[in-house]
Formats: sequence, C-alpha cells, structure tokens
Amino acid sequence: MNDKQPDNPLHGITLERILIKLVDYYGWVELGKIIDIRCFNHEPSIKSSLKFLRKTSWARAQVQELYLNKDGFE
Repeated sequence: MNDKQPDNPLHGITLERILIKLVDYYGWVELGKIIDIRCFNHEPSIKSSLKFLRKTSWARAQVQELYLNKDGFE
C-alpha cells in the first residue's frame, strides 16, 4: 500500500494542528462567526471541538477549507 498522497495538501497535517492554528489566528469568537457550530460558540475547547469534528464530516470539511484558504499557515 502506498502512503504517499501528492495531491492532498492536508497530508501529514493533523486535525488538531489545523484547529490550533485557526484558533490562534482567529480566536474562538471569530472562528465561531466564520463557521457557526456549537462547539466553537458554546464553551469551546480543542478537545470538545476535535471530538465533534472527527465524527461530523461537513463541519470538518469547512474547517479544512478555511485552513487551506488562509495564507501563511504553512
């Protein structure tokens, strides 16, 4: 099995790393305005947000898209 994913810009970047960078850049309040999900707007934490994002593909996709569209993270 080949582990390489040359066309995947998120390959090797964990969801936790993505979320931490977004929170550091935007803060929870702004992030909750950009992506309106409860785990960002009601008692937000990295742990609870990761739990939700790992099982909710549409929310995870929005977080990943925001990360990819923000210059300067990588």
